[in-house]
Formats: sequence, C-alpha cells, structure tokens
Amino acid sequence: MSMNREESPRLFRLDETDSTNNYLRKLLAEGRVPEGSVVVTRNQTAGRGQVGNSWESEPGKNLTFSMVIYPDFILSNQQFTISQAVSLAVKELLDEYVSDVSVKWPNDIYWRDRKICGILIENDLLGSYISQSIIGIGINVNQTVFRSDAPNPVSLSQITGDVYDLDKLLDRFMCLFFKHYVKIVKGELLSLRQDYFHSLYRKDGYFPYKDENGEFNARIDAVEPSGHLILEEKSGAKRRYAFKEVSFILR
Repeated sequence: MSMNREESPRLFRLDETDSTNNYLRKLLAEGRVPEGSVVVTRNQTAGRGQVGNSWESEPGKNLTFSMVIYPDFILSNQQFTISQAVSLAVKELLDEYVSDVSVKWPNDIYWRDRKICGILIENDLLGSYISQSIIGIGINVNQTVFRSDAPNPVSLSQITGDVYDLDKLLDRFMCLFFKHYVKIVKGELLSLRQDYFHSLYRKDGYFPYKDENGEFNARIDAVEPSGHLILEEKSGAKRRYAFKEVSFILR
C-alpha cells in the first residue's frame, strides 16, 4: 500500500477556482503530487455536488477544499470505505463545536434536518483497485445568508453565533480523516462500518422516503459494505438502493 510516502503533503491555496476537485485533477494530470495534498480556495465559483448538483459558497466564508489520496490497496468494490472515513471525520470535526450532527446516507453531513456539508469523492480505478481518490468537501462555516434554491442549508456560525478559523478546521479535519484512513489500512473495516452506521441521520425509527414508485415509510436496516442502503418497511419487507435511487423526504 502507499501511505509511507517520502514527500510531505502540499497545501495549494487559491483565491478563486471553479472547483477544487477540477484544479486538483489538473495538477495530477501534470504529475503526481504527494498523498494527502490539499487544494483550498477562498472562492469556489462552480462547486459540484453529487450528480451535477451545485454548491453555494460565499467567498472567504466557508471551508472548500479537495484532497488526494492513493488508496491502491482498496478494492474497487470496497471504495465506500473512503466515503465512510471522510463522512465520519467531518462529523467528528463538527461534533467538537455543536451537537446533533449526523451523516445522511451516503455522505451528506446534517445538523438536525439541515445540510451543513457536502462531499464529492471521485475514485479512479486501475484494474480491481483504486489508483487515486480526489475528495472534495464543502463545509458551511461562517456564511450567515444562503440565497440559492438549496432547500435546507445551515452553517456552523448560524448555529452558534460564533466565527471560526478555517485553517484550524482544515488541520483538525486532516487529523481526524487520517485516523480513520489508518483503520482502513489496518483492515479494521467492521469498526469503521459500525461507527458510520451509528452516526447515520434518521438511524432510529420510521421515516418517509421516495423512490421511482412513490412514497413509503421505512427504517434504516443496514448499509452494505458496497454502500447500498437497506430499508425495512413495517411489514418487514426490505428494499435495497444504490446512490440516487431513493431520497429522504424532508417535511
């Protein structure tokens, strides 16, 4: 595996870019950069979410960055472990400042019923393994007004009334993420999956969901190692979903 790099990670600070994931991918196309390197920007003009969704971020107010790792020991069918590690690291970071933070499957971070962080992970495969992973994260930190049509954004500053040091938050996130990454390296996947499951949004009880056939009520039964979500209806019937095949209904 590839954790033991001789080069130290690099930090690329940008005043503005369309997408930190895009910028990092361009850097990688020009040559390998050290594992754990980060691109962070004050202003991300075209931040991307899952399946083309956009991410609103006021310049200089939020933590918008991307990181690269080379998890060439992780099989492609285990790539959800990276998402779990990233999600848990963000949740634990926010847990240090507020309560009621959870992971909305697969990897949105919520405070109560409102979205505080979006994550976009792009894995490149080489054969049956992951050659590199670009991890893009946008955490709402000091922004107090949201103008886009996103349904339920919230920031750390809105919750607490305080203003936060973005560099300090980034440094802490990196420490927390690599703690979980080491678990993957050591093969402690069950522990990672359990921590992830216990951190899930709407983990307990029955809630409304919607799929291609309409609305229904169910509870979260499990998340498979592949990342598939298993929902169980009150009748005991179970439904299995990949990403974007089911949505949470927020009243």
